[in-house]
Amino acid sequence: MGNRVTRDDFEWVYTEQPHTQRRKEILAKYPEIKTLMGPDPHLKWIVSGMVCMQLLACYLVKDLSWKWIFFWAYAFGGCINHSLTLAIHDISHNVAFGNKQAKWNRWFAVFANLPIGIPYSASFKKYHIDHHRYLGGDSLDVDIPTDFEGWFFCTPLRKLLWLFLQPLFYSLRPLYVNPKAITRMEILNALVQFSIDLIIYYLWGLKPVIYLIAGTILCLGFHPISGHFIAEHYMFLKGYETYSYYGPLNWLTFNVGYHMEHHDFPSIPGCRLPMVKKIAAEYYDNLPHHQSWIRVLWDFVFDDTLGPYSRVKRLCKLAKES
Repeated sequence: MGNRVTRDDFEWVYTEQPHTQRRKEILAKYPEIKTLMGPDPHLKWIVSGMVCMQLLACYLVKDLSWKWIFFWAYAFGGCINHSLTLAIHDISHNVAFGNKQAKWNRWFAVFANLPIGIPYSASFKKYHIDHHRYLGGDSLDVDIPTDFEGWFFCTPLRKLLWLFLQPLFYSLRPLYVNPKAITRMEILNALVQFSIDLIIYYLWGLKPVIYLIAGTILCLGFHPISGHFIAEHYMFLKGYETYSYYGPLNWLTFNVGYHMEHHDFPSIPGCRLPMVKKIAAEYYDNLPHHQSWIRVLWDFVFDDTLGPYSRVKRLCKLAKES
């Protein structure tokens, strides 16, 4: 259990990311896929229902003992909050109200952020565009672990600790790898979020606030749903840097498991990504994919060839801002 993984650096490649070329080929062969692009008319109602469910849960947990606060935070509330972070992921691609209503999408993401307890949506949007534009880009894609993470979290026990600490690394890594100026939207996101936190505290006390924040931290760490963090881009097979997952947890995560399809077509909402796979089946059926996020976590921890270094990295030229 104490053996080091064999990797001591990232997998450096000197080719463009595969999604650009595959997108061109699929659209040339199946132009009807363009009709799948555009807003998801159901997303705003699903997200609103989840936010209301968590506000109701805040009222219901206000008198519980602390052990039950943390139990329900992990088993229920955190699952909803993790799902909301993935709704925010979809909303960051303007699929709630469409590209012509960018501000509506930004503010709706702030609304979806409310049960998460910590301001998140505006900062995520700022960096997520780079993840698509510069997939694996050195010093540009902050989804890539740092050299310290790759070097230190190299044994099963340390990798397990790293999974628990994922929320910490995801929030702090951008500040080290690719720091950007704080935007007006991030300030507004924080003001709205902390105001709601204070209102909940004033109405029902500290326990509901802890329920929300603890659920977010716990379920973005070591949790079955968090398997998607590892499944999406960690190199389980040499030569493949993006993987899809077609299991049942997609029902709870806005189809984030359809990750090859998402990177090929980021403007298609999660609810329609299975249709992309169905239409262009020959492009996806023979690519390696995952069937279980729990198995992904198990393999990541106990397979000595896997670790934070198991990512494809490339040098990318900074695109000119339009």
